[in-house]
Amino acid sequence: MESKAERREAARQFKERKVTAGAYAVRSATGAGWVGVTRNLDAARNACWFSLRMNGHRVPSLQAAWNAEGEAAFRFEVLQELDEDTHPMAVADLLKALKAEWLARLGALPLL
Repeated sequence: MESKAERREAARQFKERKVTAGAYAVRSATGAGWVGVTRNLDAARNACWFSLRMNGHRVPSLQAAWNAEGEAAFRFEVLQELDEDTHPMAVADLLKALKAEWLARLGALPLL
């Protein structure tokens, strides 16, 4: 069992971790692709895979492909990360532009 001090230290480290914003893609073995953007790339994969496994993803075409092909046919790719020194007020606009750019570049479908 962890001591109280160890738990406090783990919580402090968690709060101080750096989160990276950027664009990502979910691709299937058949070549289908979906593009999304997020303020936290580390959490995006977990959230996406969880909702797909629970049969509750908000993008019906992705959920249908997942159900038909199975989890092993899918991969999560980080397409582009925003710089750490990006001003917080600019993040939303930059993510919107990244999403449009990667959707056009890959000919993919959008993720919400």
